[in-house]
Amino acid sequence: MNIASFLSPNAVRVMGGLSGKKRLFQELSDMAGAIYGIDPGQTFDSLQEREVLGPTGVGHGVALPHARLHGLNQMAGIFLRLEKPMEFDAVDRLPVDLIFALFAPKAAGVEHLRALAIVSRTLRDEGLRAKLRRNTDPAALHAVLTESRSTLPA
Repeated sequence: MNIASFLSPNAVRVMGGLSGKKRLFQELSDMAGAIYGIDPGQTFDSLQEREVLGPTGVGHGVALPHARLHGLNQMAGIFLRLEKPMEFDAVDRLPVDLIFALFAPKAAGVEHLRALAIVSRTLRDEGLRAKLRRNTDPAALHAVLTESRSTLPA
């Protein structure tokens, strides 16, 4: 398993600033609906519910919002690079500008955890984060993310 197995090229975007988490989750939900056919209402509610358990801002300007969803058959990801970082209640209290949302089938267990581990390991790389921040082309961002060596056995 690697990021290319769950991140569609058209699920990578550069966006201006967002006004807050609620607006971010709405944007991610709308994108998940348009790209992967996932119900936006269920996605939004699931992202909100997960965030109540604890912020998904993992530090260094990175957030990994994630949810398990009914009706989804395989892992699906969305990556956003924000032109203007937003407050996210991250563990290091820094604003977030790199967001990788991960959606898993409701019944996914280990597969969901493996995908989160791959994304986390990938975005922990300082050099990779710098490349992502220097790029504004979605195709280039997708290439940087999917060419990463972070993989786990299927």
